[in-house]
Amino acid sequence: MAKVLEGPGMGLLTKWGLLTPHCVVVGSAEEFDKLAEANDWLKKNQLVVKAHEALGSRFKLGLVKVGLDLAGAKAAVREILGRKVETLTIDQVIVSEAVDHKEEYYAAVKSTRDGADIMVANCGGIEVESNWDRVKRVSVEVGDSPTDQALQSLVEEAGFSGSLASKMAEFAKKLFACFDNEDGQYLEINPVVQRQDGELVALDAVTLLDGDAKFRHPDWNFPFAAEFGRAYTTNEKEVMAVDAKVKGSVKLIEIPGGDTAMLPAGGGASVYYSDAVVARGGKLANYAEYSGDPPDWAVEVLTEKVCSLPGIKNIIVGGAIANFTDVKKTFGGIINAFRKAKSEGKLNGVKIWVRRGGPNEKEGLAAMRALGEEGFDIEVFDRQTPLTDIVDMALTRK
Repeated sequence: MAKVLEGPGMGLLTKWGLLTPHCVVVGSAEEFDKLAEANDWLKKNQLVVKAHEALGSRFKLGLVKVGLDLAGAKAAVREILGRKVETLTIDQVIVSEAVDHKEEYYAAVKSTRDGADIMVANCGGIEVESNWDRVKRVSVEVGDSPTDQALQSLVEEAGFSGSLASKMAEFAKKLFACFDNEDGQYLEINPVVQRQDGELVALDAVTLLDGDAKFRHPDWNFPFAAEFGRAYTTNEKEVMAVDAKVKGSVKLIEIPGGDTAMLPAGGGASVYYSDAVVARGGKLANYAEYSGDPPDWAVEVLTEKVCSLPGIKNIIVGGAIANFTDVKKTFGGIINAFRKAKSEGKLNGVKIWVRRGGPNEKEGLAAMRALGEEGFDIEVFDRQTPLTDIVDMALTRK
């Protein structure tokens, strides 16, 4: 699941026919000054300035400024940019037009085991949290789309009537189209507001997409939001760029201060090995995984980043018995990266532990064992060794 910031999230809504406020995302006061000269709406409208980050409680943190004219917006941009919130530095703000309205509503679509739920309420903003019983929903099975009748019944059950009910049903229909076509996992508009001309506008958006589907969307030219309250590192961004290009998956999250680096095959193995390291008192240097039979070059890039982690003493290359991931092929990418890292002096004092099974495992494990003849400190085990035994050996250096 990958979170999309408000600016590109609004862009996806607009793509599927939903109305959104005019907005710009800027990274400097100078950039905003130039945009202000080129966009009349910035000069004519009341404005809202918000930190363009994946942060909760932005208003309470003083990272949302409302009711501004252009001069006030310029001052707010300068005030918010560069602010530090724990380990995060605000490096972007979003400036949008204020939309005059009286009532606020709620609409969302979320993924479920069987498909998706479409949810609406005739209250919105902070009111929806204390009135969750007013949120009504209809379920849509995988591969299906909601009928117009089902959506009309949904909004009427939620308390909408007359022309507003028809507009809300149409809004929900477009929201589902956006969710379904953009590989959404959660899409929330809170609030939906009715403009003075009667049209419904998405005033704010929470957008979560299936990040692994990026290869299907060449127009996704936006980065996903940073997680864990910090910006992505250069290594993480480079692995994400590779992940977006391949059908399989490669993932990396760095954890400063750890000494045990992880290079597991598959998300399940990643969690299993990570839990084992922590349970045995070890310190993780990263989270990583490769799965879905990614190309060897993608695994090589991931391995290069893992080898560059500072202060590591062990690298654990672990995995269960693969069904279709080619062990020999993916190990080829890992081995190439190991050789490159060794030539650059990055693996001095680092011991490598390998446990794997699957297609072409004999050839892959033999190639790994051969690294010992090249001066690598490496131990290699096949499917007969329990998965986490290599964690015990790594942490006790047995």
